[in-house]
Amino acid sequence: MSSTTTFALIRHGQTDWNAALRIQGLSDIPLNDTGRGQATDAVGSLADYEWDFVVSSPLSRAAETADLIADGLGLTVTRRIEQIVERNYGPAEGLSAGPELDALREPGGPTGIGGFRGAEPESTVAERGAGLLRTLAEEHPGSRIIVVSHGTLIRLSLMRVLDRPIATISNAALTVLSHDQSGWTLDVLNGEPAPASLATAD
Repeated sequence: MSSTTTFALIRHGQTDWNAALRIQGLSDIPLNDTGRGQATDAVGSLADYEWDFVVSSPLSRAAETADLIADGLGLTVTRRIEQIVERNYGPAEGLSAGPELDALREPGGPTGIGGFRGAEPESTVAERGAGLLRTLAEEHPGSRIIVVSHGTLIRLSLMRVLDRPIATISNAALTVLSHDQSGWTLDVLNGEPAPASLATAD
């Protein structure tokens, strides 16, 4: 049996808050019809590979995406994992760009989404997600696992295990990451072959 564990990392489909560019975090916003279509469409790209099972965040937008994917592939969602919920953005949740959001930015913090007062630290989010991937790789060596989660969680987890910058994770796009004794390899990012600069990390 191969010792390589392969992960498909899938961000949930679109929600109304995604479409409105509002920060979701732990707010449990459901998929909209576009998001359900994206989840169904994701089955096509996932079907190019063989998969063993699906796990997901328990937030409804991720859980429904996972259910639609599992149904399309004839698989089972085996676990809803609290460890891979989205980042808690605290008082920034529900806001979009504007004065109210600007007022929450930490002094000297980044201009993009990141430095907000009351938000969960990015380092904590990264370790939550990366820790779950490491645990799955240890518990299921050689397995092929679909993990349905959230954009910031996936992006920061990839940055932690690869030690490389990742700009964004698109709704319901396929990202393929593998792990073996030599480390981590990123094969596909947002449905495209991963750039060589992002491909491997020890």
